[in-house]
Amino acid sequence: MSTFKDTLSREHQELQEKARQFAETILMPYELECEENDGLSPEVLQKLNQAVIDWELNAINHTKEDGGQGLTIFEQMLVNEELGKVTNAIWDVVFQPAYPLRFATQQQKEEYVIPTNQGKRRDAYAITEEFAGSDPNRCTTIAEKCDGGYRINGEKWFVTVGDVADYILVHALVDGDPEKPTVFFVDKNLPGVKMTRVPKFTHHFVYEHPEFVFEDVVVDETKILGQIGEGFDLTKDWFVEARLGIAARCVGGATRALETANAFASERVQFGKSIRDHQAIEFMLADMALEIMAAKSMLYRLCWDVSNKSDRKINHARASAAKLYCSEMVGRVCDKAVQILGGRGYMRENPVERLWRDTRVDRIWEGTSEIQRVITGNQIKKRGLDLYIY
Repeated sequence: MSTFKDTLSREHQELQEKARQFAETILMPYELECEENDGLSPEVLQKLNQAVIDWELNAINHTKEDGGQGLTIFEQMLVNEELGKVTNAIWDVVFQPAYPLRFATQQQKEEYVIPTNQGKRRDAYAITEEFAGSDPNRCTTIAEKCDGGYRINGEKWFVTVGDVADYILVHALVDGDPEKPTVFFVDKNLPGVKMTRVPKFTHHFVYEHPEFVFEDVVVDETKILGQIGEGFDLTKDWFVEARLGIAARCVGGATRALETANAFASERVQFGKSIRDHQAIEFMLADMALEIMAAKSMLYRLCWDVSNKSDRKINHARASAAKLYCSEMVGRVCDKAVQILGGRGYMRENPVERLWRDTRVDRIWEGTSEIQRVITGNQIKKRGLDLYIY
């Protein structure tokens, strides 16, 4: 019987197996602790950070020259698929610093990128605002030229990992000009950087998503990432990698949900036979398996293509499609898994319940499902159907 794994090279199988073992033996044991405490202690996080380095899974998306592992998009996908099986987003301890960091100057690499890839620093990316989410043109955070550099003023929401990061990549408009979106390195300990609120969300994630205010925060010109006006392009490049990572974790999460539901359905006996022998349950399991098969086929093909092609716009368009399909797929699969397990599926101690909550955000962050449809529709208008179906 041929499987997805059989099509992989020996090296890729070994990488996938390493990620699976790391997820199961290092991360999963902390799931209930994270759920019960709405996070993990600094001591546990430090222990996991060291484990990531020991297993050589640090910064898989950055070059070895910069302290990372230098994996291709396809190889990153293999790792993220396994990590996605872990609940409470504990997968995020396997840090993958923001894609735009690879465009840093040598000075910035030495100060920020290399230490981050080595697990000595942590970045957070700040773009969303109260009135700017899907439409980044509504960003009002401003970086005004001043003596000594730029003065940043504004507010950012949903700064994922902002609670543990020691610097933030801030998306701001230079001199308030919408044509000059720019990304700045902002150290969190600078005067004027304030974490104002840590909202509570549906999930119990390992890290928080706080809100920040920047009041007259002064940074010098060496803190500009890339060039003035390149902010949107850098963010789009980040979205390609981030959206494919989300898609991969969704496939992993759906797989664990199905495996859990399938095992339960085989063992649970009602009306004289296992519930999997009742057609209602059998059909749900069949639908779940087919959904994962379709998503995985798309994901593997697209990640292979992106790893071997450098067309920025095409990669962006296809990553949107993968993120859309996989994030909606995992919602359907997890919902069926909860239904199959019945009351047990509604208990937080059960992984399907946590996956059901955890993966709901995948239809929202890094671009909502509606935005992914807008991108796909626009690409069909501009390029025709070839991009997606031929």
